[in-house]
Amino acid sequence: MKTLSELTVKTKVTEGGRIVIPAKLRKALGIEIGENVTIEIQNNSLHILSRKETLRRVKDSVRKYAKPETSAVDELIKERREESANE
Repeated sequence: MKTLSELTVKTKVTEGGRIVIPAKLRKALGIEIGENVTIEIQNNSLHILSRKETLRRVKDSVRKYAKPETSAVDELIKERREESANE
């Protein structure tokens, strides 16, 4: 079986700028019918990202700012309680 980087399919841009993502590519990326995707341009190429991949990238970019010994949820609750007490 081909790896994701080896899957290449030709398709057309139709009226309204629509592009069909062929089933084998959707399946390989885990993209379901009706799912939202992110489209971006990198190095003059169009990239379509699944929701799962977009979330993974966001988490990776934020992870470097997180303190491993603390919970972001606990910090947020603490901040909200402090704000509420100051009102």
